[in-house]
Amino acid sequence: MGIGQREDILHAYQRVRGRSLEIAAPLSSEDCCAQSMPDASPIKWHLAHTTWFFETFILEAHEAGFVPFHPAFRVLFNSYYNGIGAKHPRAQRGLLTRPSLDEVRAYRLDVDRRVAHLLASGAAPGIAALVELGLQHEQQHQELMLTDLKHLLAQNPLYPAYTVQPMEEGEPAAPLGWIDFDGGLAEIGYGGNGFCFDNELPRHRTYLDPFRLASRLVTNGEYRTFIEAGGYRDPSLWLAEGWDRVCAGEITQPLYWIEEDDGWHEFTLHGVQPLDPARPVTHVSMYEADAYARWCGARLPTEAEWEFAARQALLGGGALHPEAANGDGLLQMFGACWQWTASSYAPYPGYAPAAGAIGEYNGKFMVNQYVLRGSSCATPDGHARASYRNFFPAGARWQFTGIRLAR
Repeated sequence: MGIGQREDILHAYQRVRGRSLEIAAPLSSEDCCAQSMPDASPIKWHLAHTTWFFETFILEAHEAGFVPFHPAFRVLFNSYYNGIGAKHPRAQRGLLTRPSLDEVRAYRLDVDRRVAHLLASGAAPGIAALVELGLQHEQQHQELMLTDLKHLLAQNPLYPAYTVQPMEEGEPAAPLGWIDFDGGLAEIGYGGNGFCFDNELPRHRTYLDPFRLASRLVTNGEYRTFIEAGGYRDPSLWLAEGWDRVCAGEITQPLYWIEEDDGWHEFTLHGVQPLDPARPVTHVSMYEADAYARWCGARLPTEAEWEFAARQALLGGGALHPEAANGDGLLQMFGACWQWTASSYAPYPGYAPAAGAIGEYNGKFMVNQYVLRGSSCATPDGHARASYRNFFPAGARWQFTGIRLAR
């Protein structure tokens, strides 16, 4: 069910927009301006771009006498919408020391005031659907704010923590079991009445052979055994592009693992922590997930298998780092790590992108990417669903990505 159906759209707007500011609240202006790599964006840019979305797609189209907050922002904070016009280069977002963080906050206040007035005035039909798309878009950026910030802080030799709250004490992980599914003809894709992204449509039928899914995600301890057994030295386990990266020294262990004299540690949003063997391994590429699966005689699930199984799983989340699996049945499908699948990111049969610049949201990225399913500990509450299709290149590791085995 979409945000607009769960609560009044104006209240939803204020709540979601406020959450972005809460994420940024513990940070300095310097924290908010820096960019650690081209794939990550500064916090200040996230705060401005999500505001640009509302200004461009809602105010510009529906506000009488529209005047932009600042004409240059149309270029500076456009991400990839070619239909809108020119864009500031993605890899140079960290060079935007101006506008200041205070100016970006003023930009947000101005656009929020104007959007609230538009909503309160009962403006053009269909505007609520556009606002909801903008809120869902902002929730995606809230997750990126945390993962991009984590990558930035990890570049600092002081390994500063984002939060002063201690990480909760770990618990043992439930034993790994296998859940059997009969397969057969399955309905895949979003089938509800609320919000979904266009890449979740149309709902369609596909045939699944009988399959098995691991009851939980692969743990740090299990992945450490893979490393100690020579997993990164055996070319027979790796896809060719992955092995090339291993040979080049780009992939030697999960991102943020640190080997010290007293053993393995892991950089987290709570700072550096001793590696907890019971928590799920995270920040691994599809290459690493696939190699681990081969090593233990399994494989990665297809996205159709994952979705078919996930319809019986519970949502979870609420922490800043994945927690150990607890309980029985199918665990950690949501709220721990995004889970790599063996499926290339491609359109569903009959898929058609929306008209205009909004249609650039998903469709044009359906090449050279793999699908991830579920959600992570950084995913905002209420944003996950069984049909959600996330996607990244096979080598991406800065998101909270983990491993679900299949057979």
